[in-house]
Amino acid sequence: MEKQKLSTKQLFLVASLIFGMFFGAGNLIFPVQLGQMSGSNWLPAVAGFLLTGAVLPFLAMLAVALTRSNSVYDIAKPVAPWFGTVVLVAIHFTIGPTIGTPRTAATAYEMGVAPLVPAQYQQLAMFLFSAVFFGLAYFLTVKESNLMKWVGKYLNPLFLGLLALILVAGLVLPMGDLHQHAAAAYQTHASFQGVLDGYDTMDGMALLALAVSVVYAVRALGFSDKNVPAVLAKSGLVAILVESAIYVAVVLLGVSSLGTMSAAPNGGAAFSQIITHYAGNVGILATGVVVTLAVFTTAMGLFVSFAQDLHRVFPKVSYLFWLRVIAVGAFVSANAGLTNIITWSVPVLLLLYPYVLVLTFLGVLNKWVKQDAVLYRFVVAAVTVPAFLDALAGSPLKELSFVATPVAYYHEVVPLAAHGFGWILPAVLGVVAAFAYKFVQRLTAK
Repeated sequence: MEKQKLSTKQLFLVASLIFGMFFGAGNLIFPVQLGQMSGSNWLPAVAGFLLTGAVLPFLAMLAVALTRSNSVYDIAKPVAPWFGTVVLVAIHFTIGPTIGTPRTAATAYEMGVAPLVPAQYQQLAMFLFSAVFFGLAYFLTVKESNLMKWVGKYLNPLFLGLLALILVAGLVLPMGDLHQHAAAAYQTHASFQGVLDGYDTMDGMALLALAVSVVYAVRALGFSDKNVPAVLAKSGLVAILVESAIYVAVVLLGVSSLGTMSAAPNGGAAFSQIITHYAGNVGILATGVVVTLAVFTTAMGLFVSFAQDLHRVFPKVSYLFWLRVIAVGAFVSANAGLTNIITWSVPVLLLLYPYVLVLTFLGVLNKWVKQDAVLYRFVVAAVTVPAFLDALAGSPLKELSFVATPVAYYHEVVPLAAHGFGWILPAVLGVVAAFAYKFVQRLTAK
């Protein structure tokens, strides 16, 4: 019998699944780094960060719910079926075997294992660690039904308990006050920089892709397709509120740490140093446990959503095959090193996020938009050039003259382009152009 009412227990179980799948090491290391970099300007910085790190993922969840989509393919399909396929493949390979999933194991290794391994054995240790990490993730996701059991019920609560101990220690016994020096990028445009920092978590993109796994889990609880959107919206809100509270706590931890130590070169090092400050030699082990639990739950969610979505779009290729693709691909990419992964992720994210954002907003407004193909096509076309220019501006190619010239012109002419938001005005103009086109069509039809 299909269920109609969401119980409190089910609400928190689904919320735990949602939270556990997209809250990983990046959601720890980027906020603590933001705290150290923003200093006394932490409030506008964290406000901007929450827009793309918390509000956007919630909107993505709502977009999936309100359009009754089963995957990111359904979200993008109104533009054209081929575009839906391209977006699905691009997002899944980005958060899957090339960047997002490899980053889970690489971050866990850098923060929890590397400090314990002699320099000459680092590569071998990373090889063995990533093999066990992704091998276990593959084993636990071979049967799709295992996801709710392992992520929602066991691993995620354990991770939250360990993280709570660290945050309570940091906030009860602060390392300094909140009046600390802010880095140059956060002195005048802290909120803008915070929004861009939120991109790095990849949560907005991940929620569009991971929603398929949540939909399956909700259906497994006995809810009909008609009730799935409401369950997703309520559970997603709970997950996002918890995430936001953790973000603020971690940012404050990063700011106060400047009272005792200098800003670390990256969030991973900062988090390790803070834990070591409170826990001494045990701190390194604690870091490894917490981060590995965080990223492992994320990796499991990425494994399942990658295999499910690509199997749905390419039904002749089995779920198990795609699961093997992400397991092997992530293992190979992870061994390229965390620094290389992060470096190459910047232009990719700057290219994809404008598409993710406009598709999310159109999905949230589906009551009025109704997945209108004309509107979708005009808006997506309008953000295409800015998306590619943003990607070039964030890539190693930006130093080349034939790239630097058009990028400089773009930054000078298009409002907000210099801050990484040059796609906003074109998107609005795309909406206006779509309505104008439809108006002219109605007139000529008469």
